[in-house]
Amino acid sequence: MNDLQFYIKIAIWSQIVSSVVFLGVLVYIWSRWILPVVMTAQERSNAKIAEAERHRDEAKAALQTLSEEIESARHDAKLIKQRVSERVDHERAALLQETTETGERALAEAGLELERARAAAGQRLRDDLVESALRLARQEAVGRVDAALDARLVDRFAGSLEGIAGG
Repeated sequence: MNDLQFYIKIAIWSQIVSSVVFLGVLVYIWSRWILPVVMTAQERSNAKIAEAERHRDEAKAALQTLSEEIESARHDAKLIKQRVSERVDHERAALLQETTETGERALAEAGLELERARAAAGQRLRDDLVESALRLARQEAVGRVDAALDARLVDRFAGSLEGIAGG
């Protein structure tokens, strides 16, 4: 082996050793300064991801709760609407019944009032007829009855009243 080959081998080994030392220094720098920064960044990133997942899960739970509340509110609204409809039907029927009864009562009262008015009108008609008949009879009697007949009739009438009062 000559000197040239020896120096070539030294140069090769020098390159290998310097490469190994360089890689060792890189590994040392990586593990000493870069890896902790990368690990801290990864932990921060993982924490952010975990926080985001937690927020997502909370949002899903809140969404589920709100969906259930909305469904419950819809169900309650349906029940309220149903009760209102039933109440309206009941109120309508009660109002119709009350109105019908009031109308029938008013009709019956009007019928009674009509009967009373008919009876009163009949009585007035009879009274008017009696008055007219008496007026005609007086006019006729004045023409037919003289003083002597009038005295006899008055005495007979007074006697009938005394007989009624005494008997």
